[in-house]
Amino acid sequence: MESTLKHIAFIPDGNRRWAREHGLVPWKGHEKGAARFFEISEEAFTSGISYVTLWAASADNLTKRSAIEIKFLCSIIRRELESKRTIARFMDNHIRVRFIGQWKKLVPDQKLIAVIEQRQKDTQHFTERNLTVLFGYDGKREMMEAIKKLRKSPETPIDYESVKENLWTHELPPVDLVVRTGGEPHWSAGFMMWHTADSQFYFTQKFWPDFDGKELQKALADYARRERRFGK
Repeated sequence: MESTLKHIAFIPDGNRRWAREHGLVPWKGHEKGAARFFEISEEAFTSGISYVTLWAASADNLTKRSAIEIKFLCSIIRRELESKRTIARFMDNHIRVRFIGQWKKLVPDQKLIAVIEQRQKDTQHFTERNLTVLFGYDGKREMMEAIKKLRKSPETPIDYESVKENLWTHELPPVDLVVRTGGEPHWSAGFMMWHTADSQFYFTQKFWPDFDGKELQKALADYARRERRFGK
């Protein structure tokens, strides 16, 4: 199915609950979820979507969960980013990779930080497809940081453009569709609050590790049936 939307964002909830249902340790859910993300992002790009954003971990996830779970989450992401298959996928399909959030400050794995920086450098010249990973991200913190920057520049007028330009996510276009898995239909931590002001939302009972290409096509079909009026 060919999609007309430009930017889709995922809140991939349910990794740990999926692992628990299968009698596994929590990080096995993250492992399955990481593999699923690359499958879903590929499906989204094939469907004509230019921007795919995934919330991989919040700031609280990287500070409040157990040290062993954080360690395994970081190792899973590092392994995926280091794999020849993933690198080839980025380069062959001209995918720009960006990690946004406080990951440099919060991630305890220096090797992961180095790998992230390398993938970003290697793909920074691509423009056709954009893969953004929100890592150590919190929408409320993002907005507070933007406000602090504006306060330091009193000569800058406070308007829509100046606020947007000071966001961590300022390079991204508005989000057309937010998909949240896991069966709990709610917003979290001011998720991309500026970019989702006019977004459509799609909630599913599926846990993220069970959200496959077929489920994505259901979400895109649902979006295509909706009428977006933008206040008109």
